[in-house]
Formats: sequence, C-alpha cells, structure tokens
Amino acid sequence: MKRRHLISLLCLVTSFMSLSATVKKVEPAFWWAGMQNTELQILLYGDDIAKYEVSITAKAAKLKETVVLENSNYLILYLDIAGAQPETFNIVLQSGKEKKTIPYELKARKEGSREREGFNSGDVLYLIMPDRFANGNPENDFVQGMRDTKVNRQDQYARHGGDFKGIEQQLGYISDLGITAVWLNPILENDMSYGSYHGYAATDYYNVDRRFGTNNDFVGLVDKAHNKGLKIVMDMIFNHCGSEHYFFTDRPSKDWFNFSEGYKQTSYNTIPQYDPYHSTYDKTMAVDGWFVKSMPDLNQRNRHVARYLIQNSIWWIEYSGIDGIRQDTHPYVDFDMISEWCKEITEEYPDFNIVGETWYSNNTAISYWQKGSKLAAPKNSYLRSVMDFPLMNSMTKVFDEETEGTGGFNQLYEYLSQDIIFPDPMNLLIFLDNHDTSRFMRTKELATNFKRFRQAFAFLLTTRGIPEIYYGTEIRMTGDKADGDGMLRLDFPGGWVDDKRNAFTERGRTDEENETFNYLRTLLNWRRGNETIAKGTLKHFSPASTGVYVYERKYGNKSVVVLLNGRNTKAELPLLPYREIIPAKNAVNVIDKQQFNLANDTLSIAPREVLILEFSSL
Repeated sequence: MKRRHLISLLCLVTSFMSLSATVKKVEPAFWWAGMQNTELQILLYGDDIAKYEVSITAKAAKLKETVVLENSNYLILYLDIAGAQPETFNIVLQSGKEKKTIPYELKARKEGSREREGFNSGDVLYLIMPDRFANGNPENDFVQGMRDTKVNRQDQYARHGGDFKGIEQQLGYISDLGITAVWLNPILENDMSYGSYHGYAATDYYNVDRRFGTNNDFVGLVDKAHNKGLKIVMDMIFNHCGSEHYFFTDRPSKDWFNFSEGYKQTSYNTIPQYDPYHSTYDKTMAVDGWFVKSMPDLNQRNRHVARYLIQNSIWWIEYSGIDGIRQDTHPYVDFDMISEWCKEITEEYPDFNIVGETWYSNNTAISYWQKGSKLAAPKNSYLRSVMDFPLMNSMTKVFDEETEGTGGFNQLYEYLSQDIIFPDPMNLLIFLDNHDTSRFMRTKELATNFKRFRQAFAFLLTTRGIPEIYYGTEIRMTGDKADGDGMLRLDFPGGWVDDKRNAFTERGRTDEENETFNYLRTLLNWRRGNETIAKGTLKHFSPASTGVYVYERKYGNKSVVVLLNGRNTKAELPLLPYREIIPAKNAVNVIDKQQFNLANDTLSIAPREVLILEFSSL
C-alpha cells in the first residue's frame, strides 16, 4: 500500500514537473486592481501549452476568452477584472490528469498613481544613452549566458559598460545643472549578438537589460531621481523588436509580424501616412517594411499584438513610476493602433505625457501627428507631444549665418510664424541634436565658437516648447554622423574608473568646458520653475531690417525679452518699435545680472550678442 502510494506520488510529481517545465513565460507577471481598462490580457508561453484547458480561481475576475494561436506554444487569456480587488488567484492548466496551478497576483495600486504628472513645457529633458554615460557597476559588464560578451570602449559599435548605477551616481550632477527630467534611450533587454548597445532591438519587453541592472535597480533609479526633483522618461519601441525575441524565433502566428515570408526593408518614407494621394504600395512599404534585418516589424493590426504592447506600457508606468514615454519611429506604426495606445495611456493617467519621434522635414507633417490636429480629422492621434525636427534643421544653420535677406534669424521668425498649424505649440519637443543626429557642435572648431553656443541655447531655452539637451553638450562634446552613429554617442569622460579625468566635476573640466557648463547651468536653473517661460505667451518681431531677433515671453505680471544679434557687427537697435514689450525702464540680464536702462532711444548690442532681459512687478 505504501509502495503503491509512493508510485502514485512520483507519477504526480513527474506530471507536475513536466508541466512546470512547459511554462516559460507569463506576461505580464502581475497586474493591478482598479485600472480604468478592465480587460487584462495574459500571454502564456511554453512547449505545446495550447493542449491545456484553462480556468482561474479568482473571486471577482472572470476568464472571458481563451485564444489558441497557430503555434501551440502559446495561449492568450483575456480576463474581465471589473470590480476585482487585490488578491492572488490561480491560473489552472489541465490536460487529462496533468494539472498545474500558476499563482497570479492583482496588486493594489499606489495612492495617487493615476494623478502622476508627466513632463511639460516647464521641464528640460536631458537625453542619456545608458551604455555611454557612466559605468557605476563594472561587475555587470559581462552577464553569463547573454549573446554579446564584448565590452570594448575603443569600438564605437560595441558595448561600453554604462549602467543604471552610473546614472544614479550622477543624479546630483544632473540636478545641479538645472535639468528637471531625464530621457533614457531604451533600457529593455537587447540580447543580440552584437551592436545593440543602443537598445532599439528589444528581446524582452518586461525586463531591463541585465548589463544595466535589474528591474528593481531601475525602480530604485526612478525613486532616487524623484527624490532629487527629476522626472524619468522611458524610450519605447512598438514598430519592431529584436530578431532574437522569442516572438520571432518561435512565432505565435503568421500575422504576428509584417512580411512574415521574410525580410523586406521599409522605404523609410512615412509621407503616405498623411498623404491624401498615397498608393497602397507606398504605404505598405513604409509601415510594414522592416527597419533593418535584425529588427522584424511587428504587426500592430493583430489585436493580440496591439493589446500586448499597450498593456506593456501601462505595466511599466504603474510598476516603475516613470513620468513620460518617448515612442521611437512613431509614424512607422499602424495609425489606429498607436492612437489607441495614446488614448488609453491618457485615460489611465490624464497628466502623463508621451512624445512621438516624428522625423519629418516640414511642420505640416509633424503637426498631422499631434493630438487634435485638424489635418488628421476625423482621425486623432491623441499624441500630446511631437518632435520638432524642422526647427532643429533650421537651428543647425541659422546660428552660422548672418541675418541678412531671408537668412539667419529670419528663418526662425518665419518658421515660428507658422505655428498656427500646430494644435499645441507648447508641447513640441525642441532640440539642437540627439543620439541620431550630428551634434550641434559637430566639429572641434564649432565647439570653440562660444558665441554660437550662447545664442543657440538662449533661444532653445526661452522659445515655445519642451527643450531637450543631449548629454555631454554642457562640456562641448562633438560628433559627426558621417563618422558613424557610435561617434555621436561617445562616453562621458569621468564615467569610467580608468578615465584620466572626471568631467562631472569642476576640477575635471577644462576652462572652455566650464565656460559652457556654467552658462547652461545659469540658464537652466533660472528656467526651472519659471512660469513665464513654461506658460507665457510668445510675441516676436521681424529681424529683417535690424538683424536682431527680438521676442517676448509674458505670463501674468512678469515678462522676459530676448534679443539675439544675428550679425557680426554691433547693432544700434532703435527701441521705439519694441515699446509694446518694454513695460519698464529697467531690466536685468539673466545671463550676467547686468542692469539695463531702456529709457533711451536705442540699445547697443555687441556682435552676435544675446540678452535675456527680465522684467517683474509691472
């Protein structure tokens, strides 16, 4: 009897072990009660898992649909969690005598989670590529079992070892500079063979790359950033994943990816997304084509793919406490799906913000993608912020040109005069460069031109929109895209133990680097919490006749007047045309605290000078 009982027990244990080995993935691993959307998708992945019947033991949650895909290694469950309270219940898998229970938790939401504030025009984003900023924990440079074992700082396309700990150690530096939000290039696992240091080939949507740290480490980084008054913006990619993701190596269904028969590269021409005369072929090649061969294109028209991606974003917001998302290659994704994603995020977190990468050369194209655009009607992208690439293109030229004829600052004046095309110009992300473009200081020669730097960043930090500054700009880091993308993403000096100097400190910077650092620090700390710049109206004057671009930012009883001399000669600016924005005789220059008396008829402005004059108590 005992022997028979032992044999039965061994058979049962063997059965459990067999089924236990089957379940490789449960995504998401947990969820929360009390969410606005009461439908929960749970994806189960494991060897031949579709043969099992599914039930749940929840008190209130109900299993409303079980989806069996073409690949029997997948099961997708849809639960109705309306009215569900925090609890742990079991997902029961059964096939004949085989039975497995998978504990699943609905957590309680943190108080105030729905009311979190996203980034806005009161913020300045500091863009960091985690692999290239600072290496705080060399022990995670090599992770056993991952495909890429190469760490070589001399190779621009290899991993260099930056991580969360390195960023965490420099939060004080970032805050002291005057930054209010940190945008991190993608941090999810990129378990690719080589070259994915940038993070844009995700192989796991629910885990960060172990060479950066753990999920808990990332949550700790977010918490520490919040303690210093810094927001965190997370980079996400819906258009594609890495070719080593299990979705691709063991595809759930033929329609999980676009062009499932094999690699077809995108045309990189997303004009058909808004072109009223587009051909089906052109749009298909733009939206369905693969970005590169190692990044297969996800089919967001598949409802299961769409729900998986939408839930994944909400999971990261709720789990980690991030304050914003930047969506990579936004126009390469199916319009209806990506707009539904934006809509659901906003419904869940009304003050949260998302910025989409809208890489076009004209403002008509990017305005199409902003929430409430009349150009897209009756469609609505629900995307609050878009990236103002056309302004970047202008800024890379105008600070090198004389303001004569139609050149120089006349281009800024003309471009901003077209802001009527945008539903919300204050929610445009504005920047001089980023990780995909040549740096504003493309060469060492340009980096020595401090007047150019002063004017460019004075404009960036006082015009409409949400400014972004690329890491290293404050110490004159250079990079030309012609030399390779890795050269745009050089290591910040001082972030590695073997660095000869530490540019995170004043003593470790050269005199020229401290010159730009201190200038930016002055402007950024003045801008932080400054409602005149964050919320104020903008009024500008044509620089055509004087060569001086003059504009006002005003909010309530406070105003700021910016004057940029676009010529290489001194300007004697007549003040009569500008009396409507000069509310008092006296003003102070924010940059150097110099007092100005504006009661005279003219104002002398040095060649390529910039003045930021502040008025108060009008």
